[in-house]
Amino acid sequence: MTIGAIGASAGFNSTQLSRPAQAAGREALSPAQQQQVQKLKQIDQKVRAHEAAHMAAGAGLTGGANLEYVRGPDGRQYAVAGEVSIDTSAAQTPEQTIEKAKRIQAAALAPADPSSQDRSVAAQAAQMATQAQAELNRTRRDGDAESNAGPAANAATSRDRRAVAAYSNLEPQPESILSLFA
Repeated sequence: MTIGAIGASAGFNSTQLSRPAQAAGREALSPAQQQQVQKLKQIDQKVRAHEAAHMAAGAGLTGGANLEYVRGPDGRQYAVAGEVSIDTSAAQTPEQTIEKAKRIQAAALAPADPSSQDRSVAAQAAQMATQAQAELNRTRRDGDAESNAGPAANAATSRDRRAVAAYSNLEPQPESILSLFA
């Protein structure tokens, strides 16, 4: 999944740009070309800052920025769009998945102006956290049900384990309960 799919709002592409200026000293840029270069510099700075914010907030989860360039009238290349890949897979435990989802959300929404793709990734991370929280609640609820079942249920569970161990050619574990009435 990628975050930070930001593009140039001015709609720059390589076919719209004027021809590059000739070698230094031969031909100066026209005022329109100079204005175009200034606009490209602003877009380049904005794109790089946007993607850097994703990478800083998602350190360890993100890859490097993949930038799209156009050549300006001055012959230089300017970044006009970019994206950062991010690991959105679940972690090993529900607790770790919840923490990871929070980091993914923070990375996706780190730029001052998150794109629609950024918001989509943040929403998917929120869903991932919700699912992990539900799994964690279910695990805790099941654990509470076992512990609230009482000593008779725990003894039955212990007998069951010993029986399974006997049929599996495993040595049963001795019980930790001493009976004074044997």
